[in-house]
Amino acid sequence: MKIKIIQKGNKVLREIAKEVSLENIKSAEARNTIKKMKQAIFENEEAVAIAAPQIGKSSRIFVISEYVFAPKNEEKKKNDFGYIVFINPKILKKSREKKILTEGCLSVENIYGAASRADKIKVEACDENGKKFIKSGAGLFSQVIQHEIDHLDGVLFTDKAIILEKMVNSQKGI
Repeated sequence: MKIKIIQKGNKVLREIAKEVSLENIKSAEARNTIKKMKQAIFENEEAVAIAAPQIGKSSRIFVISEYVFAPKNEEKKKNDFGYIVFINPKILKKSREKKILTEGCLSVENIYGAASRADKIKVEACDENGKKFIKSGAGLFSQVIQHEIDHLDGVLFTDKAIILEKMVNSQKGI
């Protein structure tokens, strides 16, 4: 059964998602949420990441496809890659340099826009086993991290977009 993506207008997308306690990281509920998020990315061709509120869960969890790290010139499919799970993510550092990048969102169908995002980012989170890790990156990775953390803070990319454009008969976004 296809995972239902919560759409703009649903209050869960505007709430600040709840932290996941260390004892609950390995719970059946958390594992089920993560499983559904990975499935949602797999099912949606244009998706590279998703946050828990987008499937109706107010939890500070998001999942990114490792596809965001693939060199642009490689002929690889998104579904050839694994996933990185971020639980209770915190941005440790953002570059002052910003880039204006085009974004879309599974929860805002057929709308794309240009948003200003820090070009580089450093983030700390726990994985699905409760182990802390730090990841740094630039470009698409930085953009996706900021987009997903915004979801956990009740912010949609349309709140930050400089230009919004409605696409007809288009695929879905981040």
